[in-house]
Amino acid sequence: MFPSTEEGPVDDSAKHRGRVRTFPHERGNWATHVYVPYEAREEFLDLLDALLCHAQTYVPRLVRMEAFHLSLSQSVVLRHHWILPFVQALKDRVASFQRFCFTTDQVKIYTNQEKTRTFVGLEVTSGHAHFLDLVAEVDRVMEEFDLSTFYQDPSFHISLAWCVGDARLQMEGPCLQELQGIVDEFEDSEMLLRAYAEQIRCKSGNKFFSMPLK
Repeated sequence: MFPSTEEGPVDDSAKHRGRVRTFPHERGNWATHVYVPYEAREEFLDLLDALLCHAQTYVPRLVRMEAFHLSLSQSVVLRHHWILPFVQALKDRVASFQRFCFTTDQVKIYTNQEKTRTFVGLEVTSGHAHFLDLVAEVDRVMEEFDLSTFYQDPSFHISLAWCVGDARLQMEGPCLQELQGIVDEFEDSEMLLRAYAEQIRCKSGNKFFSMPLK
């Protein structure tokens, strides 16, 4: 199921548009992340294109995300032989959770902890309590494996676009207000930005594990 060696993928910042990893790859270590996947509909991508086009007038280096999700964990490092036990522990913890509806209609600007990347996101405005319940269970698994738990008072969101560097100064004034106006005025945005959390996914290295909600 896994490669026969324990070497993680080779990091090359040139392949990641200049992104810098928050921790280096080491032999047998696998970057691991737990999240709720978000399946973008065509209308959502139309809204994203409108937002990105406007945001790029302030920060031209912004680029669109290639996939969409809502994080339930920080990115942590797992030893290769702990991946399957970790995933099984996650499955056990979330087995009783029901799928739920949530809305993401508030534009917000984020940076990573090191301030080396900036993100334009849509924040969860309904369904927040359900995400907190999921994070509580994911955090318990993290603690079992002596890994970092999620942020205090998290802002659950879908990242739409990103750039290298800290671009908050350019984006958190008129730009942010104008982006919110685009969302508010977009046709059927209220329905468009309502979705269901139907599964939890764990990505470890180049492996994906899905855990459906009931």
